[in-house]
Amino acid sequence: MIRSTFFSLVLIFAFLTGCDNDNDNPTNPGTPASATFTVRIENISEAKAFQSSGVFNTPVGETSPAAIGPGMAYEASFNATPGSKLSFATMFVQSNDFFYAPDENGIELFNGSTPVTGDVTSMVKLWDVGSEVNQEPGAGADQAPRQSGPNTGAADADNTVRLAPDTFNNLPAVGDVIKVTLSSTSATGFTLRIENVSTSTTLNSSAGMSAVPLAPGVFVVHTDAAPLFKSGQADYGMGLAALAEDGDPSGLGGNLAMDTGITQIIAPGVFAISTAGNILFTDGAADRGEGLEALAEDGDPSGLAATVAANSVVTMNGVFNTPVGASAPGPVTPGGAYEFTFTAGENDRLSFATMFVQSNDLFFAPAVTGISLFDGSGMAISGDVTAQISLWDAGTEVNEMPGFGLNQAPRQGGANTGADENGVVQMVNDGFTYPAVSDVIQVTVTVQ
Repeated sequence: MIRSTFFSLVLIFAFLTGCDNDNDNPTNPGTPASATFTVRIENISEAKAFQSSGVFNTPVGETSPAAIGPGMAYEASFNATPGSKLSFATMFVQSNDFFYAPDENGIELFNGSTPVTGDVTSMVKLWDVGSEVNQEPGAGADQAPRQSGPNTGAADADNTVRLAPDTFNNLPAVGDVIKVTLSSTSATGFTLRIENVSTSTTLNSSAGMSAVPLAPGVFVVHTDAAPLFKSGQADYGMGLAALAEDGDPSGLGGNLAMDTGITQIIAPGVFAISTAGNILFTDGAADRGEGLEALAEDGDPSGLAATVAANSVVTMNGVFNTPVGASAPGPVTPGGAYEFTFTAGENDRLSFATMFVQSNDLFFAPAVTGISLFDGSGMAISGDVTAQISLWDAGTEVNEMPGFGLNQAPRQGGANTGADENGVVQMVNDGFTYPAVSDVIQVTVTVQ
């Protein structure tokens, strides 16, 4: 009886352990599972129109926001790249809705690659925003120094932005009120200085002589024309009227801020499937000279792909370089994605690398151990694995401010042009500010 029961248990155990499951090889039960996966690497960042923007509202030497009178100044510092322009606006306070600004195209910030510096007042004009009926400058009851509250004047019949008309024959020359200078602080850094050079006799009105205060304003660095207004057209309704009527830059500054930043780009990359680690790089060690440098500095995956293809421990590998929906290789901009498909076994792990383009030599990748493609119970994974991705520094080129460096791929004169760093591969830690990985890239794995 005992012997019979024993053999019965053995048969039951053999049956249970021999049962097939979703991840076993169906032609050879009990062997490691395999599955076909598709990986999607998506750029989920937002495209931005402006490189830099801000509000200037605190006079130099002061601690609180205020208008500036004679001898006082505002300053604002920012970064820009060749090809960009500067626009700004500040209220001519002794008016209903006049403001000082360059024309709609802005001021060129570079002559070739050389920063423009010095006095640029000649490029500044006095504009009428077209939101309020003009009264005599320096005497109108609905002008900021005399009005009972903001936005109190009658609407202007001509609602277009235009050069300020000298209807009352008392507008001072631009250079008698404001002086605007640019200074260079680095290869891409600038300081804008707006100085009030008026005196107590600059403006002559029926109410007497007076200086012309200037109010807090905004600045914006741009490449496209007309970020603040377009001459001959109505105000955009983004806050310029409040600035020009009441010296309030908050609305316009806030709207500019929402569209300010660096447009992130992801470059073609390499993937590898293996049971081993350290396939593409080793954390804390110098780059091996096997192609990672070209991928991280210039978005060129070809060298690293060739190295990986020759690695005997790699079971499958490839290059992803053509965005979904595109017909030719290229980078992935906001909203775009790369996809690639492969088959892997239960012990395989996924490694990949793709350049963070607004950098000198940074790349997105998992840890050196790669991403496990099966869980502890042998089930193929599926879903968002972005939490396993980090931003790495290849250690091959000296880092510059992300999005502004002149030796970064979108701006450099050619491949491999930056100063050598002679560092090690590590998670980026250089003192600059970078977006969160999950604000730029989303990586999902789907089982086919």
